[in-house]
Amino acid sequence: MGVLKDMKNAIVTLGTVVALTAGLAHAQVAVEDTDGDGSYSMEELMVAYPDLTEDVFAEVDADGDGAVSADELTAAQDAEILVAG
Repeated sequence: MGVLKDMKNAIVTLGTVVALTAGLAHAQVAVEDTDGDGSYSMEELMVAYPDLTEDVFAEVDADGDGAVSADELTAAQDAEILVAG
């Protein structure tokens, strides 16, 4: 019985580690609004996402106003359009 209990504990521990690791992989990166205008410029996003291209920025900027709102940023992070490198 002791071996079975040890195996069960090992499996539960492994599952917990996998779940926590998956959560960290999908954790959203904090982007700082350095000019305080309530949105994010390409330059502000590039601090957190150095490989950001103009094409990806345009995709994230869903309304095409030249800036990324907090909602647009969250949507892009959730859709994994923006992934920290």
